[in-house]
Amino acid sequence: MRNTHTPARFCLEVSPAPCVLVLFGGTGDLARRKLIPSLFQLHTRELLHATSRIVGCGRTEHDDASFRDVARNTLPSANPDECDAFLERFSYVRTVDTDASSFRRLTAHLDALDKLDTPAAFNRLYYFAVPQTSYQPLIACLAGAGLLNEPDAGGAWRHLLLEKPFGSDTSSAAALDTFLHRYVREDQLFRVDHYLGKDTVQNILILRFANSLFEPVWCASYIDHVQITVSETLGVEHRAGYYEQAGLLRDMFQNHLLEMLALIAMEPPVTFSAEAIHTAKLALIRAIRVFPVDALETCVVRGQYRAGNGLPGYREELGVDPASTVETFSAMKLWIDTPRWHGVPFYLRSGKRLASRTSEIFLVFKPSPNKLFGKAAPDSLVLKVQPDEGMCLNLQAKRPGPKLCMGELPLAFNYADLGAELDAPDAYARLLLDAMLHDHTLFVRNETIAAAWRLFTPVLDLWQAKPDACPLYTYPAGSDGPKAAGHLMTRDGRAWRPLI
Repeated sequence: MRNTHTPARFCLEVSPAPCVLVLFGGTGDLARRKLIPSLFQLHTRELLHATSRIVGCGRTEHDDASFRDVARNTLPSANPDECDAFLERFSYVRTVDTDASSFRRLTAHLDALDKLDTPAAFNRLYYFAVPQTSYQPLIACLAGAGLLNEPDAGGAWRHLLLEKPFGSDTSSAAALDTFLHRYVREDQLFRVDHYLGKDTVQNILILRFANSLFEPVWCASYIDHVQITVSETLGVEHRAGYYEQAGLLRDMFQNHLLEMLALIAMEPPVTFSAEAIHTAKLALIRAIRVFPVDALETCVVRGQYRAGNGLPGYREELGVDPASTVETFSAMKLWIDTPRWHGVPFYLRSGKRLASRTSEIFLVFKPSPNKLFGKAAPDSLVLKVQPDEGMCLNLQAKRPGPKLCMGELPLAFNYADLGAELDAPDAYARLLLDAMLHDHTLFVRNETIAAAWRLFTPVLDLWQAKPDACPLYTYPAGSDGPKAAGHLMTRDGRAWRPLI
């Protein structure tokens, strides 16, 4: 069927200048699953400059050829000719943060790349696909070798990409921020939250502020409540060591869920610029009402999956303490103290080993004041972030047939419906490209991180000091989560949107 949608009126894709991407953790899980395939996407779309290079770094012994073999294995369905051309960009330097000489070798290698194709020095993008504990020693080594120094103003830049988590509470996040600014400026830092690279999340801004249908009703006068859900069917898998230290709240709420909440609820930015958008998001996060630690159980639920539906419990996972009290599920109700959202509750939940894998934002509108057809279900809007990106507006309408029967009918859109146009860079490719273009719009700022930790650190501290103040409920693996999470909403006369 012929695609008849209207051509885009605002569509911009820019190719970056020549760049060397230095990938620490180059043979690790993140690099193999996400980063190398995403870079290949940019390569095939000619969004990597022809002279750009990719340098893998890590403790593992590799030469250029064996590292290229690792990269090739991440692209099993790639066109062989395209793959060969892509892998020509790759080289490898073994680096150990306790061995200064390895960083002297890296310096010599990067200096040699500068002289291959262009008379000017390459821009350099350092991606830290390593545990957070490795950030500081690696950055200190880079600084000691002079690899973070930028040439004259207007010359080649040095950017650092850091994966979450950014600290584990208010004090550790502040300490990390102080350390980073000892060596680089804030504008050189790109803190990655890959959810922000997803099309549906980016589309929130356009949906809200480019459509007169939504902007007037995006407020407490029309919206009853908002739900944000991120659920996973998997358990902790091979991440037990990390998860035993972090837990669900640190892993998901302080970053992914709060970032989505900020985009949904923030005031209109004054311009469509990174600075204006970050300012609006920060103001929103600072407006979230602090949790009442003396009555935390009324607005926060935590849980841990137990064996069920043929699946193991969390405490039975390899590497987990058999007596662990780490949460694998959390749900909460929060309030935003701004005129736009006065009296509107926001319900957030996330967990592992749940009934389905989904990430979505669900806005429920207030019932129509017109009682002509009796009591009707409220309209709602679903923004689907994954796995099937898109949106669905559920309205009341007449059902087909001779009778006058009213019911909920969806107006739905999925990105998959675009067919060939869906062939666009994925979330990591989008973020890598933006970092090369010095565009901070889809990255997280230090002030936002600090504001988020100020909100959640008191909750984490209370769980540690007084665990009975907010009991750890269990739930069967493969279920919707603990029953207490449902009670969080039924007390208000509401219900979670079903996971399936």
